[in-house]
Amino acid sequence: MRAANIFHLGIKELRSLLRDPVMLFLIIYAFTFAIYVGATAMPETLHKAPIAIVDEDRSPLSQRIVDAFYPPYFMLPVMISQAEMDSRMDAGLDTFAVNIPPEFQRDVLAGRSPTIQLNVDATRMSQAFTGNSYIQTIISSEVAGFLQGYRSSPAPTVDLAMRARFNPELNKTWFGAVMKIIDNVTMLSIILTGAALIREREHGTVEHLLVMPVTPFEIMTSKVWAMALVVLIATTCSLFFIVQGLLKVPTEGSIGLFLAGTALHLFATTSLGIFLGTLARSMPQFGLLMILLLIPLQVLSGGTTPRESMPAFVQFVMLAAPNTHFVMLAQAILYRGAGLSIVWPQFVSLALIGATLFGLSLTRFRKTLATMA
Repeated sequence: MRAANIFHLGIKELRSLLRDPVMLFLIIYAFTFAIYVGATAMPETLHKAPIAIVDEDRSPLSQRIVDAFYPPYFMLPVMISQAEMDSRMDAGLDTFAVNIPPEFQRDVLAGRSPTIQLNVDATRMSQAFTGNSYIQTIISSEVAGFLQGYRSSPAPTVDLAMRARFNPELNKTWFGAVMKIIDNVTMLSIILTGAALIREREHGTVEHLLVMPVTPFEIMTSKVWAMALVVLIATTCSLFFIVQGLLKVPTEGSIGLFLAGTALHLFATTSLGIFLGTLARSMPQFGLLMILLLIPLQVLSGGTTPRESMPAFVQFVMLAAPNTHFVMLAQAILYRGAGLSIVWPQFVSLALIGATLFGLSLTRFRKTLATMA
């Protein structure tokens, strides 16, 4: 009867979820529009930054520099006068303003070191932080290419043959889409299970369960499998229709292996949601706990910043978080085509963390029900 009770109680949870339009909207939004926006609007790289150029030289070299700025890194340059430069920066029309001085080409050919002025609107941090190095590299390469035509015996150069593995286009969308799925899997699984428990407490249906011939283990397990199934189905649909279909992100490894790892991760995070649901007395309290928990999980798991750049103590502590192993597992499978022989340590870690969280949550859940009996 235990398996039958778990199954029917899980069906009850699914029916309750279907009657909650807010949660349904959150699930659909998190695995469709949020994935698309998160993948296409990542601020790590320069993208269509507005730039204006003051060309006081009007030479072939200055025109060559102007022509070097084009999408997708920059918008097409706006040619302005020196008098307009400050007013446009004050109005926020330009993130970068380049001032090429008079006699610039003549000074370059004469072996002098002329200076190009670059004004940066530092309030736009995501663009200003990387844009100045982009502009410096572009101008230096254009000047070097121009000088080669005037030298009878150009100095020897060393070419760098770069191979970008796993993302040959260096496309931020490929990275952002998968990382957004990982973040939303964690968020939704914790929210759905915790909210299901708090909703029953607020509606008074927990007391109904206490008088039925069911155990706390059956009640908790039913919530875990039902909410994990919902998130797993949403993840599968998002991976096929949004990531692979709409965003055209290639996946190298086995989707089935990734979904198996997702199921283990959901076992851990749904158990964590139950634990938070027993701590919180209302949905506002649960929301505050979510904020305190999700930010460290998502920022320190290695999805936003590589773990190797973090302090050793933080790396060690975050090994106890399921997110850390799920990020490593997802990147290895979907980006690098890894098989089970490579990612089995992450599978084992997720299983152990999930079992530990399930045991702690079950103990806490039993104590909570005992106080209500």
